[in-house]
Amino acid sequence: MSGIARRLYRGEVDVDFVGRRKLWYGLSAFLLVISIAGLIINNGLNLGVEFKGGSVFSFKAPSATIEQVRGTFADAGAHQVIVQETNNGWRVTTASMPAEEVTKVQKGAAQEFGLPQNQVTLQVIGASWGGQVADKAIVGLIVFMLAIILYLTVAFEWKMALSAIVALFHDLVITAGVYAWSGFEVTPATLLGFLTILGYSLYDAVVVFDMIKEVTAKLGTTSKMTYTQAANNALNHTLIRSLNTTLVAILPVAAILFIGTTLFGAGTLKDLSLALFVGMIVGTYSSLCVATPMLVTLKEREPRYQAIARKLAARGNGAGPAPKGGRQPVTAGAANGSPADSDKRDKKK
Repeated sequence: MSGIARRLYRGEVDVDFVGRRKLWYGLSAFLLVISIAGLIINNGLNLGVEFKGGSVFSFKAPSATIEQVRGTFADAGAHQVIVQETNNGWRVTTASMPAEEVTKVQKGAAQEFGLPQNQVTLQVIGASWGGQVADKAIVGLIVFMLAIILYLTVAFEWKMALSAIVALFHDLVITAGVYAWSGFEVTPATLLGFLTILGYSLYDAVVVFDMIKEVTAKLGTTSKMTYTQAANNALNHTLIRSLNTTLVAILPVAAILFIGTTLFGAGTLKDLSLALFVGMIVGTYSSLCVATPMLVTLKEREPRYQAIARKLAARGNGAGPAPKGGRQPVTAGAANGSPADSDKRDKKK
């Protein structure tokens, strides 16, 4: 394993990402089906009180149990009771209730746990506020997508823009599926996490696309590689950069998710960190195994690159990526052999 890690770090490992695109498409389709099934079976996401509206009760009762707290609020007339234990005590979320019933539940909880009524703090949240947050998040997502499409189309081309957008939706759906199956609450912090992973996934895709653009810029009739081979080589040369970026970014997020929420009860950070943790992993996967293979699928349909592939196939040089240990340097010139080089080879023969 250490030998593989050293070879990977030095860029000496060739992975045929593009050649195995049917495998990646199948895996992505499976993950998307599972995610969509989770959303359907669980009736969507578990929206927090900020979106649905309701009441939040907070109090301290060290000797109480979750079942006791839940039973107390249910007996007092509360519905859809969600109980959470934090370092600051208990946090109980209920569905919306009339003001008199809220007061009744507050008094019942105070009596059950031997507390003054003012020590059972109450926060009533209207559903309209959550609706405004959701509407603004949707508007932000639409504006973000349009800006990304415009930028990628101008800086690269529309096929790269399409591939990147498909990868972004792929990341969002799978992350939402994880939330649906895990039952984690979706809060405003979660929406921030969703918007953040879009930017992260896009960053990774742009790095790869920029290298592909450089390598394939001078592919012509004398090229030594097809578009598929050139794109796969470019992907391998950005592989270690993508993995390093993901590792450095995901370590603090994992610390917040697995250590901070367990030891310190960081509830809001938990909502944000789960979206970031899942989104970063899926975003790295999609930039390598979804966006680039899809781009190659679109580009190989162009007559220019089909002609190159036919010529190399006729020479017996057009199947698969470069062999291990013999990968060509990824530069714009390396992807295109000059006529002078061909003359020299002919004289040697």
